Amino acid sequence: MKKILVGCLLITLFIMLKEISFSNNIIPDEAIRLRVLANSNSEYDQKIKSKVSDELQGNMYSLLENTNNIYEARNIIKSNIDNLDLAIGNVLAKEKNDIAYEIDFGEHYFPNKVYKGITYNEGYYESLLVKLGEGKGDNWWCVLFPPLCLLEAEESTEVEYKFFVQELIDKYF
Repeated sequence: MKKILVGCLLITLFIMLKEISFSNNIIPDEAIRLRVLANSNSEYDQKIKSKVSDELQGNMYSLLENTNNIYEARNIIKSNIDNLDLAIGNVLAKEKNDIAYEIDFGEHYFPNKVYKGITYNEGYYESLLVKLGEGKGDNWWCVLFPPLCLLEAEESTEVEYKFFVQELIDKYF
């Protein structure tokens, strides 16, 4: 009887921890995203998109690393649009790519995205949007504030959160 009770307790605890884990991965309402739309899905256009997004992540990390709130983040982004525009132009020039592009800070549409088993809902979100050429290729996006993608840019590794009790349950069950 004790084994059944302990088993039920552990299963209940495991289910609760899974729910907590998923709820901790939801993007807060007060978030600012960064989105880069590739010109097309050609290998070359996707490579350019990656180079532009890498450059922007590095720039945004430098700009937002000590930001304390969303109001401060908005002001920093708005006051640095010209610098970010120049950085994108420099990446494209280095790649000898004269494609037109647009950069805009405001409310933009994001489609549904499933990442690591979590679905991020479609909708209009505050974001810095960069559209390369036609903007018809696969997109890349992350969260600038709070700095979820900027942590990855700084560390160059994936950030993963774990629960000690969940690790024990996964290890033994």
